[in-house]
Amino acid sequence: MEEIGIYILAAIMLFAAYAHIQWPKFYKPMVPKPIPLLWANIFSVITEAGIAILLLLPAYRKIGGLAFMVLMIMFLPIHIWDLFRERPVTRSKTGAVIRLLIQFLLIYIGWRIWKN
Repeated sequence: MEEIGIYILAAIMLFAAYAHIQWPKFYKPMVPKPIPLLWANIFSVITEAGIAILLLLPAYRKIGGLAFMVLMIMFLPIHIWDLFRERPVTRSKTGAVIRLLIQFLLIYIGWRIWKN
């Protein structure tokens, strides 16, 4: 992945961390009921900001790519679960399928950063 793409990914991760702080209730439909929303948001902020920092530091970029890939794999069951809900977060089954396919693309991007 080109360096500009890595900076864009890091910026997206930083924005995602910020979004969990600014709009925590937005994520409520995406968090499985057994997981407390506050804990899910705290975990997300720390993880997303940490990955962004790792991606921005060339010496730690491979670890950042690996961490990003692992995070996307961890989110995979949530996207699969959402696909089979009566009313997916995306409001349609098609949207849920697209979201799941994008998840696989993100896993691949993390893998590419880790391997390159």
